[in-house]
Amino acid sequence: MEERLQKLISAAGLASRRQAETYIQAGRVTVNGVPAVLGQRADPERDEILLDGAPLARPAAHRYIMLHKPRGYVTTLSDERGRRTAAELVADCGVRVYPVGRLDMDSEGLLLFTNDGALTHQLLHPSHQVEKEYQVRVQGNWHAALPVLRGRMELDGVALVPARVKVLRGGTDTALLSIVIHEGKTARFAVCATGPVCASCG
Repeated sequence: MEERLQKLISAAGLASRRQAETYIQAGRVTVNGVPAVLGQRADPERDEILLDGAPLARPAAHRYIMLHKPRGYVTTLSDERGRRTAAELVADCGVRVYPVGRLDMDSEGLLLFTNDGALTHQLLHPSHQVEKEYQVRVQGNWHAALPVLRGRMELDGVALVPARVKVLRGGTDTALLSIVIHEGKTARFAVCATGPVCASCG
């Protein structure tokens, strides 16, 4: 059955779909001896698909790992600054797996790793609106921050879906909040009606 090349490469455990697209654009993928183009489909049972001159292996059995990522690890497969990576914690699982989403270096909690590209797409693509819950400890005048966190925010001029914010525990100047979102944005700050608010947990 024909599938998009980036999906076949991902299913073979060689790269994420996004990485596979860069391989195709760089001319590293051929189909029946002809350089592939982005968006091309092929049938691994009928076509000869090569990456850097080597045939794709048959798809590896799907592997799913639930990791409690500790603080101090970045969510990436490798880091040019030499920081510890979450991928190091699952390096001995026997197959090449990729993180589903991300947690910042100073965050801890559930992080999924898998080689199932279809599941990754299902969980991450905004159209599926999969919710993610973060528990955040805050200090200071957190009562005044609640309307800001629950209000309208923009990132690069695009309105974000408001978060659902619930107070789990509240003291005089500290609180534990539950923040539920289904839009993940790689950004340091989002802009709300009253000023910048840290949005690094997306």
